[in-house]
Amino acid sequence: MPATSGPGTTAEITVRTTSRQVVDLTEELRRFCRGRGHGLVNVFAPHATAGLALFETGSGSEADLVELLDRIAPRDDRYRHRHGSPGHGADHLLPALVSPSLVVPVDDGQPYLGTWQRVVLVDLNADNPERQVRFTFVTAQAEVRREV
Repeated sequence: MPATSGPGTTAEITVRTTSRQVVDLTEELRRFCRGRGHGLVNVFAPHATAGLALFETGSGSEADLVELLDRIAPRDDRYRHRHGSPGHGADHLLPALVSPSLVVPVDDGQPYLGTWQRVVLVDLNADNPERQVRFTFVTAQAEVRREV
């Protein structure tokens, strides 16, 4: 994960997908945030056919999400955008439904996620098996205090 310097720290990872899947990126995000203090981390997928979400994994929800997106945007020939595999037009609608970026607070070097929240890449595009995901950390300017 190469990093850059400046007002924020950035690293990019490559994610290999086997087509139509939800990939958990939480551990990579935790490694990136480790030791960085308080701030925000932006997670960005620079792709026209993939998105990112905060999502529960491991309970079958990944398959449920893929099925839901298939119901919302069926993989058939109804789309004007027709290059690639059958139904590829639906892939280009995904970022309107599942954002290509998200921001997570970081508290003492740890992404501040709920008990079941995981950061996932949603990739339903069988035509592109390699994705990049960029993490950018921005340090909080003021001391962060948590009130209970």
